Amino acid sequence: MPALAPRTAKPSRILVADDSTFMRRLLTQALHDAGFDVVGQAADGDEALSLYRELRPDAMTLDLAMPGMDGIGVLRALRGERSSLPVVVVSAFSPAHGARAVDALAEGAFDLVAKPAFGEPLEQFVRALRDKVSQAATAGPGATLAAPARLTAAPTARTADGASGVAGPQARRAPAASRKVLLIATSTGGPRALAELVPALPSPLGAGGMIVQHMPAGFTASLAQRLDRSSKLTVVEAGGGEVLRPDTLILAAGGSHLRLGDDGVARLTGEAAVGGLRPRADLTIADAARVFGERLVLVVMTGMGKDGLKGAREVRARGGRILAQAESTCTVYGMPRAIVEAGLADAVLPLGELAEAIAGETGS
Repeated sequence: MPALAPRTAKPSRILVADDSTFMRRLLTQALHDAGFDVVGQAADGDEALSLYRELRPDAMTLDLAMPGMDGIGVLRALRGERSSLPVVVVSAFSPAHGARAVDALAEGAFDLVAKPAFGEPLEQFVRALRDKVSQAATAGPGATLAAPARLTAAPTARTADGASGVAGPQARRAPAASRKVLLIATSTGGPRALAELVPALPSPLGAGGMIVQHMPAGFTASLAQRLDRSSKLTVVEAGGGEVLRPDTLILAAGGSHLRLGDDGVARLTGEAAVGGLRPRADLTIADAARVFGERLVLVVMTGMGKDGLKGAREVRARGGRILAQAESTCTVYGMPRAIVEAGLADAVLPLGELAEAIAGETGS
């Protein structure tokens, strides 16, 4: 069992919403043991909204599949009330649940924790729950539900050669040997930020790119599909064996590390989680820096922790370029802060300016 968070005079007040009596008990006990004050338990969406209005908690854990108003309905209702309540979705995984979880992030959920499968040890679940609820409870205005991401934009029409049917600036093709590779690293708030950034990128984009987004196993396929439908670039979840292409972004699969061989071919590994993370961006970044050297453009976006810092040092040592998302547009200014405070960022830009900067850096 992970070490407990230190108790304070005024612990963060949490509302738990789940239709399962067992899960409500499990969540309540885990949060209580970690030093939180669970002020209410709701068995459905209507009760969750009622208790939120009555208790005004600091954060909420929210199941998606509930009778009556479901979790998506709760998020939309909160947004309609202009609530800034940070919500951590606690969801089981299935293909349908995966898509709904990505919907929830688009609707403004702060972050996602996967429910433990039958027979799985609870320690990892409890640790993730504690860390993400703690971040949510202390989050600033960036966690507000008032501005949903455009994650479910209408599909773009691609021609046979992969070009988008959506009007936009024409990409300039640089000589193949000079085209750069993009690598994006992000965590909390990443799905919403990617939903704005990726559709704004041109295709082709340099020599192609990769995304490492911290998400539980099984959920990244849904994220890749949503990004793909709204983007000029093709976005695919890594399965191993992919080769970088100028018209494609490869999204690291949750539950595996995305590594690159000396030939630049992507592979998935089941190595142990690093700092509780799998995928770990540092590993992918270090591989990419070794393979592509000065041709690598690293972009570090919203997320808690310091994943990406070690890899960024390798990028700097090998002559690559590093962009960081500005604090003003981050849900959690953790990963970019580590880059900026270490003096590694070549530019610090708000989310709305990153796409243009990336196109310029990659020669697109």
